[in-house]
Amino acid sequence: MSAPRAAPLACAGQIGRKICVSTHRDKKRMTDFGSQNGDFLALEVEDLHVDILTGIYSEETHLPQPLKISVRALIAQEDHYEPDTPLSHSKNYMDLKHAATDALPKDRHFKLIEAVADHIIDTVFLQDDKVRHVSVKIVKLALSERGESIGITMARARR
Repeated sequence: MSAPRAAPLACAGQIGRKICVSTHRDKKRMTDFGSQNGDFLALEVEDLHVDILTGIYSEETHLPQPLKISVRALIAQEDHYEPDTPLSHSKNYMDLKHAATDALPKDRHFKLIEAVADHIIDTVFLQDDKVRHVSVKIVKLALSERGESIGITMARARR
């Protein structure tokens, strides 16, 4: 039997982008991220298109490469969210978008997309102490020949 998937509670979308907040009650997985009761909140920003100086091959190193970046952050969940619960009891998902776009240096060359993912993860952890785990998926759009996704997913727990 596969693990239950997080169901989106709220999604705001634009063409090619999706920003979601989901909740999940999976005690076995969340206990690794610091929740005593097993509940957690996953904030997600998916399919951001970002041009970054990255690559090791000569054809990649002189121009920014198009990347598709998705970020997921897990935080401990409140017992219940009322309609007037303040944002301080969650996390602003626009911080995730910032970490994957504006917070990435435009004048720095990253040899590996793994370094791009690490930079995003570090930024998210620095933004908010409530974040327990971050995962980043990066797809190198220039490598696709027939619509396939070629890239990495990196995940780190707060240490």
